[in-house]
Amino acid sequence: MGEQRVLIASDPKVMQRFVKNLLRDVQALEYMLDNEWFEDDVVRIGAEQEMCLVDTRTFKPANIATEVLEKTKKWDWLESELARFNLETNMTPRVFKGDCLSQMEGEVSGYLEKLRKKLGDFNAELVLTGILPTLRKFDLDMENLTPKERYKALMEAINSQLIGNSYELRLMGIDEILVKHDSPLLEACNTSFQVHLQVAPQQFVHYYNIAQTLAAPIMAMAANSPILFGKRLWHETRIALFQQALDIRTTHDHMRERSPRVSFGSGWLEDSIMEIYKEDIARFRVLLSAEVEENSLGLIQDGKVPKLRALQVHNSTVYRWNRPCYGISDNGKPHLRIENRVLPAGPTTTDEIANAAFWLGAMIGMGEKVKDIRDHISWEDVRDNFAKAAQFGIDTKFTWFKDQKISACDLVIQELLPIARKGLEKQKVKKADIDKYLGIIEARAKGHMNGARWQLRAYTKLRKEVSRDEALSVLTACIIENQIKGDPVHTWELPKVEDLKEYRPAKLKIEEFMETDLFTVQQDDLIELVAELMDWKKIRYMPVEDTKGNLIGLITSRLLLRYFTQKNRINGKSAVHVKDIMIKDPITIEPSSTILSAMKIMRKNKIGCLPVQKDGELIGIITEMEFLHISGRLIERLERDE
Repeated sequence: MGEQRVLIASDPKVMQRFVKNLLRDVQALEYMLDNEWFEDDVVRIGAEQEMCLVDTRTFKPANIATEVLEKTKKWDWLESELARFNLETNMTPRVFKGDCLSQMEGEVSGYLEKLRKKLGDFNAELVLTGILPTLRKFDLDMENLTPKERYKALMEAINSQLIGNSYELRLMGIDEILVKHDSPLLEACNTSFQVHLQVAPQQFVHYYNIAQTLAAPIMAMAANSPILFGKRLWHETRIALFQQALDIRTTHDHMRERSPRVSFGSGWLEDSIMEIYKEDIARFRVLLSAEVEENSLGLIQDGKVPKLRALQVHNSTVYRWNRPCYGISDNGKPHLRIENRVLPAGPTTTDEIANAAFWLGAMIGMGEKVKDIRDHISWEDVRDNFAKAAQFGIDTKFTWFKDQKISACDLVIQELLPIARKGLEKQKVKKADIDKYLGIIEARAKGHMNGARWQLRAYTKLRKEVSRDEALSVLTACIIENQIKGDPVHTWELPKVEDLKEYRPAKLKIEEFMETDLFTVQQDDLIELVAELMDWKKIRYMPVEDTKGNLIGLITSRLLLRYFTQKNRINGKSAVHVKDIMIKDPITIEPSSTILSAMKIMRKNKIGCLPVQKDGELIGIITEMEFLHISGRLIERLERDE
C-alpha cells in the first residue's frame, strides 16, 4: 500500500510544504530524465502478492492480520494491507532472463507455504482470489480497517473529498447489485497479483502504450473475480468495484466531467512518463502528505539520486491500472517500471506466474513487433476493450488491429501467444519455463476456462442444491483445496456439496441467510390480490410496507386462510384491504443478529418468520424454511460422518 509514514493533508501549512516538495520532485525527475541518469542496460521483473485470510471452520474472513504480523516480525517479505483480513508479500526483483519465472513461482509458493503453517496456529487459511466469495458487507465496516496511520489517514482523506453522502456500488452481470456503503473500505474486497516490468526511460512511452493495449486480452484470460456478496457480476468485478469504492463523485444536473481516482487513463501517452505525473497532480488534489526530509533538487545538484518521496506518496493515491513507478536499484541508479495492476490473485501460484509470463512476454514481443502501437489501434477501441474484458472476461469479443473483430480465445491463440513466446525468447527465458507457463494460457483458451468462468459455473451448480451461504462456503473451501494441490484452474473439477467437510452456520449473522428478493404489498392493496400473489410465488409470508419502504405490517398464509374460511367476515364487517387483517408492528430482527438468536425469538413467540430491518427500513425476511434447510443439511452431514 505504499509509504506508511504519511499525514492527512488538512493543515494548510503542512500541505503547502508538501506541495512544494512535490513540485521539486517533478523538476528533479525531469532533470534526471533529460540528463540520462536512469538505468537502461538491464530489464528486471518483480511482483506483489495480495491474499485473503479466512477461518478454517466457516471460510469467512479472519480479521487476524495484525496478530499474524506480530508473530512474524522477522519476515520482511510480509506486510499489512488495507483490511485486517488481508496480507501482502513482496517478491525479490530479478533479472528478466533464464529461469526467472520458475524462480518467482518458487519464491511465491515458498512464502505462502510458510505462511500457511503459521496460520494454522490461528485456525486460519489463506485464499488467492480476486474477490473472496464469502465476503459480507459488514466485513467492510471501519472496525476491520488495519490499525495503521496510513490507512486511517487515507480513509479520512478520501471521505473528506466525498461530494455525496455515501459510496454507491452499481453493477449488473448474471445478477445485479445496488448497494450503498459508508466508507471506501470496499476497496479491501480486491486482491491482486501485481507484476512489475522495468523499462528504459527512452522506451517508456512505447511500452506504456503497449501495456494499455494488452490490458484487455490479458485480463480476459486471467479474470478471477466474478462473485461479490453472493452476486454473480462481472468476470473481473475488481475493476468496477475498485473505481466505485473510491469514487467521490456524485450526479449533477450539469454535465461537468470529473475524473475518478481509479482509472484506465484518458488517452495515449505521447512524449514522456512526465505526462502521467503532471496530469495526476493537475487532476487530483493531494490527499496525503508526509514530512519530507530531503531536498530533491539539492541532492541533484550534489550529484546524488533522490528518493522523490513526495511524488511517490501522491502517486500512491492515484490508481491507474497500469501505474508508472520510480525506484532506485541496489546499485544506486534510478529506474522506471510499469506496474500491471490488472491481474487478480489466484487461482493458483502457477496460474499467476502463467499470467505474468503471458503479459511480460507479450509486452516485449509486441514492443519488437510494432514501432508505434498507436498506428494499429485507436485509443477508443483500447479503452472499450478494457471495459468489455472486465465484464465478459474470457467470453469477450474484441476490436483489434485494422478494426478486426475477434474473440478473446482466438486472439490469444492466433496472435498473442506467438508474440509472447518471441518476447520471452528475446529475453532468453528458459524454454521449459516458456513452454510451461504459456502452455497453461493456451490450455485455458482452448478449453475456454479460467478462474472466473470456473467460479461462475461452480457457484451456479451449488446454488441449485444448497443455500447461498453454504454454496459460497463450499466454493471457497474448494478453491483453497485446489490451490494447495497447485494444479492450474483449467484442470479443476466442479465442486460437490460433500467437498465441505464441516459447515457451521449457528454463529453466523441473519444477513447471510435472509431472503432479500422480496415480494411486498401495501396496506390499501386488495386481500384477493395478496392471496393470488402468495399462491403464484408459493410464499407463506408477505411484508407490508409504506411507500418509502418502511415495514408497517405482515400478512401470513394463516391469516388468509382464517379470513377466507370466515367467509370474508372480520368482526362483522367485510374485509377488503390488507390493513384489515395484517399483523401490525410485527416482531423484527436486525441483520447483525445471529441465526441462533432468531431461532430463539421465533420459538418463544411461536412465529414462522422475522422481517429484517435496519434503521427502520425493510431489507429482508427470514423464515422457518431457512432454518429447516440449514438443519436438514447439518443432519445430512452428521449421517455422512457416522
